[in-house]
Amino acid sequence: MNYDNALDAALDKLHEEGRYRTFIDIERCRGNFPHAVWKKPDGSEQEITVWCGNDYLGMGQHPVVLEAMHEALEATGAGSGGTRNISGTTVYHKRLEAELADLHQKEAALVFTSAYIANDATLSTLPKLFPGLIIYSDALNHASMIEGVRRNGGAKRIFRHNDVAHLRELLEADDPEAPKLIAFESIYSMDGDFGPIRELCDLADEFGALTYLDEVHAVGMYGPRGGGVAERDGLLDRVDIINGTLGKAFGVHGGYIAASEKMCDAVRSYAPGFIFTTSLPPVVAAGAAASVRHLKGDQALRDLHQERAKVLKMRLKAMGLPIIDHGSHIVPVIVGNPVHTKAISDMLLADFGIYAQPINFPTVPRGTERLRFTPSPVHTPDMLDGLVRAMDGLWSHCALNRQDLAG
Repeated sequence: MNYDNALDAALDKLHEEGRYRTFIDIERCRGNFPHAVWKKPDGSEQEITVWCGNDYLGMGQHPVVLEAMHEALEATGAGSGGTRNISGTTVYHKRLEAELADLHQKEAALVFTSAYIANDATLSTLPKLFPGLIIYSDALNHASMIEGVRRNGGAKRIFRHNDVAHLRELLEADDPEAPKLIAFESIYSMDGDFGPIRELCDLADEFGALTYLDEVHAVGMYGPRGGGVAERDGLLDRVDIINGTLGKAFGVHGGYIAASEKMCDAVRSYAPGFIFTTSLPPVVAAGAAASVRHLKGDQALRDLHQERAKVLKMRLKAMGLPIIDHGSHIVPVIVGNPVHTKAISDMLLADFGIYAQPINFPTVPRGTERLRFTPSPVHTPDMLDGLVRAMDGLWSHCALNRQDLAG
């Protein structure tokens, strides 16, 4: 086999379909987020505003977080020095897990190197703990959840997105004595819609199933202490395992699960993705713990975040742009064609200094390609004005009319 030719064919296919992913080289500037510097391929630089990041609240620049990281760096140095089992558990990791357990009102929490690994490792390990386990997974669950379910070797059922009636049909068709787990998300990141947590928990109670909730796009931002949508809706006690990230609203890095002491102990003891990987650097754990602790008491920041998102959606709707609005902080504008999406993204960046990465298949279904804006509390009204004016001008200027772009 000619391996180079095979690689060329695979990459050429992406280029032909207009969905080859180009990484934009940016440099975040301390104290100046959401501004950043775009390092262009020709060596020049341009100041830009990031409108597609997952640092939803700007906590990656917050003084409380930076101070905690500086202190930990001076106290401990750079890395953790090992896996959690072999010299890689520090007081910083334990403090972080205690903060997370408290956030979700659970007995314990377990920190992983990313939320992807936390999902994959946990979901792929659960059948070892519950032989014969059947996992019922929402069709639009994140790739990390899909991968964990796929790799576990156990039985799986996929229910239509947010379709409680379909899930009931699947549950009724299986052995009532078999162990079961329902896996779903609180906010689905591409459309910004909410999962029916209460209804899914009701089904779990009825059929004796465990519940597994991914709150990655909600922790820090929803609930009176930032515990997510389950906290906001008073459902924390009905969810058995909660997955979250430290790399989005908390502004640092890493992922975790929060659950009972026994559940965390079992996953800790059996999951290869936890056992055989170097633990987070103490400096990262310290910053994450400071962020979690701070956001438990900063409702004003959450309120401002929601206000910014609401205003942006209202103004884009008023312009006639095809946005999806499910009431969350995520603002998707559907373009419907990968080439057109990339063209608008490129023009926003080059002509207006606005960075919004195009979202294409397989992240979203073909025909629903989009720009996904994530306004934050540190996006000022002037920045919002600039984005709205740019989108209005580009949408009108493109060779295709708005209707064609929308479909």
